Amino acid sequence: MINFNTNIENLKKYKHVHMIGIGGISMSGIAEILHNFGVFVTGSDVTKSKITDRLSSHGIFVSIGHETNLVKKSDLVVYSAAIKQDDPELVEAKNNNITIVERADFVGYLTRIYKDTIGIAGTHGKTTTTSMVSLCFLEAGLDPTIQVGAILKQINGNNRVGNSDYFILESCEYVESFLKFSPKSTIVLNIDNDHLDYFKNFDNIKRAFEKYVALLPYDGLLVINADDPNCFNLRHNTDARTVTFAIDNEKANFIARNIVFDDKGFAKFDVYHNRNYFLEIKLSVPGNHNVLNALACIALCTEYGIDKYDIKSALLKFTGANRRFELVGSYQNIDIYDDYAHHPSEILATYNALQNRKYRQSWIIFQPHTYSRTKMLLDDFAKVLTNFDNVIVTDIYAAREVNNYNISAKDLVNKISSLGKTAVYISSFDEIARFIRQRACPNDVVLTVGAGTVTEIGKKILLSE
Repeated sequence: MINFNTNIENLKKYKHVHMIGIGGISMSGIAEILHNFGVFVTGSDVTKSKITDRLSSHGIFVSIGHETNLVKKSDLVVYSAAIKQDDPELVEAKNNNITIVERADFVGYLTRIYKDTIGIAGTHGKTTTTSMVSLCFLEAGLDPTIQVGAILKQINGNNRVGNSDYFILESCEYVESFLKFSPKSTIVLNIDNDHLDYFKNFDNIKRAFEKYVALLPYDGLLVINADDPNCFNLRHNTDARTVTFAIDNEKANFIARNIVFDDKGFAKFDVYHNRNYFLEIKLSVPGNHNVLNALACIALCTEYGIDKYDIKSALLKFTGANRRFELVGSYQNIDIYDDYAHHPSEILATYNALQNRKYRQSWIIFQPHTYSRTKMLLDDFAKVLTNFDNVIVTDIYAAREVNNYNISAKDLVNKISSLGKTAVYISSFDEIARFIRQRACPNDVVLTVGAGTVTEIGKKILLSE
């Protein structure tokens, strides 16, 4: 087994690392870091994508489909959590006694190689806040290594390999994978009821975050949302220095006041630091939730000594990570946006962001993500979707699951209807595109929402005749 408490020289003893599922957001980031360290990296994935193309362009060999011969030649195999234990390449590695490591364990190893790992945690907003923090560090010339859960155009991908001691990454709570990390500092944005297929109840979710912040060293930094009581209570679970941010809690260290929104829903606000005026911030992403994300970023970056005008400049330049209220295109004065929201709280944040801009009617095309989440949060999904003027629901995206929950998209449509709101179930993406083209009117806003393949619909709408 690999020694997870060693350094870069120990890692370089592995001459050939093969990665199963290399096209994943996190896996591809690992591949580029290893490649930069001078390690020979190969990988495989079931589908070709922009990410696999990027890896290939950087000289990393990627096989589309299984390639057991590459496994035989390797001396370390890293695999993602999505890979089943009967995967041919994983079986080949086991049969040849090749060291195998799951992705989260390996990321944990990397967090211990870097002297200053900065984790961005929370149920919602991790990708956006990781992106904001990363751009601030880049603006300040601090040359960080970055792993973010979406394509960020400023780094032309989902990861960046720097030459400093700073490693900025998302710290995901699912299956408690973030407990394998060793952060020097962390942000916790919020704690919400999600991933109940694993956690079973909210108390278990809170305990996972308590264990996570307990990993911080005594000279570390915890940045927490003082408007979220569950976040605020985390200060009791660490010896690290704690800094707070908020919109409503006047006792927080960093507070946003005088928030106003322009016609696009972008916020401008004054930041107060320990009750003293700090600076004015203008965002280029919509919604009140992004004010909180920006405050978290401002708090952490200020504690790291980044000049406030570098922070101001970076936040203004940030126009969003992909699939975060991302403008796909427009036709006939109808705007189409795509959003990754797959939890009721996230959909509500998207709706609230929409309310800060001008439009005639809203159209939401929602693809539920996983059977377990749809079943357990059915009432909450139905309630939040009634906020939109027009609701279309398509089939549940299974992701890692099989349907043992006796749930379907039609159940969600029926629940919405029981609340007095008309919703339409349409399975075919092409049919959804035709439906929208026939009914949406000038000054309407169309949103494709969900963590699965729903993102394909926006382009279909734009290409429809």
